[in-house]
Amino acid sequence: MDSTLTGLAGQIAQLDTVDSAQLERMRHEALTAQAPWKAEYGAYQSGGWWTTSLMNASGDAADVTIGDCTARPTGLLGRMPATAAFLADLGLNFMWVRLARLEGNAFLWEHRDYDELDQVERHRLHIPLHTNSSAFLVTGGTKVHMAGGRIWRLTPTYAHGVCNLLGPDRIHLIADVYADDAYRRLARRPALHPAVAEPLPAADQTVLAERLETARNMATLGYTEAAERMLLRLFYTYALPEGTAYDLIAELHTSLGDLEAATRWTTAKHRLLALTA
Repeated sequence: MDSTLTGLAGQIAQLDTVDSAQLERMRHEALTAQAPWKAEYGAYQSGGWWTTSLMNASGDAADVTIGDCTARPTGLLGRMPATAAFLADLGLNFMWVRLARLEGNAFLWEHRDYDELDQVERHRLHIPLHTNSSAFLVTGGTKVHMAGGRIWRLTPTYAHGVCNLLGPDRIHLIADVYADDAYRRLARRPALHPAVAEPLPAADQTVLAERLETARNMATLGYTEAAERMLLRLFYTYALPEGTAYDLIAELHTSLGDLEAATRWTTAKHRLLALTA
């Protein structure tokens, strides 16, 4: 693994493989279970991001706001025996376990996670159940397609975002776990295969100025939300300094004389990226 991927493996990495037959059983359960899918964390997404809980504090699958807890199975997990067996075999100390579904043409905007939780060591595991090549995560200026067949570890305290450009739906089993010996055994050999990681090109100031001017023209014509989303999507096309898309939107509104909107987007940048100043 080259030095770039070695560094990136601290942000996202492949861990153990998943048995293909077991993976297919879990995929079938995720696609057919009568799950109470909920839209949560609206400020973080374009729409089209849905979750339902398999393990949490309350045992209610519709309870999807993440928090520290001693997780217990929900009724939904009780109807998914293959998934329940897989989780039990991992032997991990679960904080929360979810199914997450991202529709086609949907985005989770650049953000950080865990800032609001207790300062204890925890990790996020992804098991892709249903995906496609147009669905990818961006972290560290690199787009990563989280292919099936592996357990992936994401370190969500790094700024990251996710998109599913074309569909079909991307469905992941996501487990937040507390660090213990079982986790350390699972994560003993993190790797990142070059075939799944593609560095994004840098965007020079000329490109960003052109995109900002296009957004300004769109907003002048009354398409302000479309202009904002066009700038947000730059995160998935170019390797940008952290928070650049939010800064561009604030600059857009400042140039249009809407200082309230500019302040709102600057505030959103600090909240979504867990910035203190």
